[in-house]
Amino acid sequence: MITFCKKTHLARTSFTLSQFSFKHTLPMARSALDEVSDSGSFVRTASTFRNSISRDPSSQFPAESGRYHLYISYACPWACRCLSFLKIKGLEKAISFTSVKPIWEKTKEGDEHRGWVFPATNSEEPGAELDPLNGAKSIRDLYELASTNYSGKFTVPVLWDKKLKTIVNNESSEIIRMFNTEFNDIAENAALDFYPADLRHQIDETNEWIYNRINNGVYKCGFATKQEPYDEAVKQLYDALDKCEAILGKQRFICGNRLTEADIRLFVTLIRFDEVYVVHFKCNKKVLREYPNLFNYTKDIYQIPGMSSTVNMQHIKRHYYGSHPTINPFGIIPRGPDIDYARPHDREKFSA
Repeated sequence: MITFCKKTHLARTSFTLSQFSFKHTLPMARSALDEVSDSGSFVRTASTFRNSISRDPSSQFPAESGRYHLYISYACPWACRCLSFLKIKGLEKAISFTSVKPIWEKTKEGDEHRGWVFPATNSEEPGAELDPLNGAKSIRDLYELASTNYSGKFTVPVLWDKKLKTIVNNESSEIIRMFNTEFNDIAENAALDFYPADLRHQIDETNEWIYNRINNGVYKCGFATKQEPYDEAVKQLYDALDKCEAILGKQRFICGNRLTEADIRLFVTLIRFDEVYVVHFKCNKKVLREYPNLFNYTKDIYQIPGMSSTVNMQHIKRHYYGSHPTINPFGIIPRGPDIDYARPHDREKFSA
């Protein structure tokens, strides 16, 4: 889910490139399939647009209803954790969103690069829509609208400023923090705080090992090109899943009996695990359904109002199995296992 651009422009705004904060990582890859080191290990490069929306009305990007738009893919776990926050916080009336098509396609004529694209019509791909703001044909187009000198990944999510016609931020971990606090004067569920002060240290520590070993860990397994880095990634992944299983045997959520951002970040990987990662990324040592606590925990979060609408399993499966030809050259999509996450779970035994 990582794609890259060559050049962009900011002609329609009064800001220069120097006014926006970027972090560049070289050398550049053109997709996630290229982000593999000589040792055969997958190494994810950093996001680049790192500006923030603020409750301060005098800030460069103030929190205003109707000003921002979130571009996502239902297939992408990083984008879906942003959509989850948008839904749970009750920001749908304040922040609009659009999803791209699930399978990567060519992003520009005369260029072999493949990445996230919009449908040609709103009826072409259920769940995907035309770009309502810029008439962009691909996510790449948005990056090329945002900056003259941008050289980085064409990723989702993209948090877009309609007023300045530029990208505010494309780092999901930062976008969810903005949605959690900066829009509370607008949010319908402003009282919900998924990064409470008394749990921040624990949440940060939990996020770190879950990201490295599970969220990004499945990619380290799937994109490894040599046995040794794959074996190391699989061990770390299952050690971390075992740790989660033990924690969730004592409490309802990963940081206690309150739902936090750490749960949403973990959920987006778990919901894809048996349907995709077990087969496509060779994470088959043990399926999620063999972990009683983790499986019921995944159902519990899926059933939180708003969460199920962020899960489009058709998009998820079509993307992974159809966009990585070096892993699945014929693009065949497995039929199963078709898990019903709306079925009852046992997590009410813990207070929440």
